[in-house]
Amino acid sequence: MPTSGAVRYQFVIEGELTDRAVGAFPELRRSAHSATGTTTLYGELADNTAMRGVLARIDVLGLTLLGMSRLPD
Repeated sequence: MPTSGAVRYQFVIEGELTDRAVGAFPELRRSAHSATGTTTLYGELADNTAMRGVLARIDVLGLTLLGMSRLPD
């Protein structure tokens, strides 16, 4: 269950990220490798600022975000 104000998110990224790339997102976990050639990162983020920080890192790393969704509590 999320802590007060925290929200769970899922980010679907094109390609299979290396362990090093996943390391840029210490607050998120990687789901099992996908047969679709994508990487799904998920986890609880404290607020909208933290979520925007993840989006900014995705952009800075030159990754392609295919989808993002808020997960149920």
